[in-house]
Amino acid sequence: MTPLILASTSRYRRELLGRLGLAFDVARPDTDETPQPGEAPSKLAWRLAEAKAAAVAAQRPDAWVIGSDQVAEFDGLPIGKPGGRDGAIAQLGAMSGREVRFCTGLCVLRHEHAALSELDVTTVRFRELSAAEIERYVDAEQPYDCAGSFKSEGLGIALFEAVESRDPTALIGLPLIATARLLRRAGYALP
Repeated sequence: MTPLILASTSRYRRELLGRLGLAFDVARPDTDETPQPGEAPSKLAWRLAEAKAAAVAAQRPDAWVIGSDQVAEFDGLPIGKPGGRDGAIAQLGAMSGREVRFCTGLCVLRHEHAALSELDVTTVRFRELSAAEIERYVDAEQPYDCAGSFKSEGLGIALFEAVESRDPTALIGLPLIATARLLRRAGYALP
């Protein structure tokens, strides 16, 4: 079987891809993640997923490479990882009672083959959150490395009123339904 590489050092993406039961390696893509002027969050996620896959595929032409990137969109603008407690509290406070879109780009690429790519959009509707609830959550889970300041696979699910998605794993960082579909198209044997 052709080698498979995940072009990401995200532990969340690595754990998700492991669910598919395929052997894979991990490589850090050398990619500039700076948004282009006026670039929509969905376009940014798509472009970065393809750029990450292409960067690793150029070094490993023998392998299929999976690139993925997620951009959270709030009020039409991208929001990043909070970086610390104060940033997480501020993000969750701003998003209380509001909707946030999470655009997850996915690309499966092998050198000199056409890119296989998809975009998943998940909408999270936050319930009204008190300052005390936000602080309790942030102190309990410390979601400082997560765009949007929550972990939906953990206690963060309690912050939501609703989640609208085609793929529940997309919110964690790698849409496995789409990943499995693209890997089958690339020739991998999956159920």
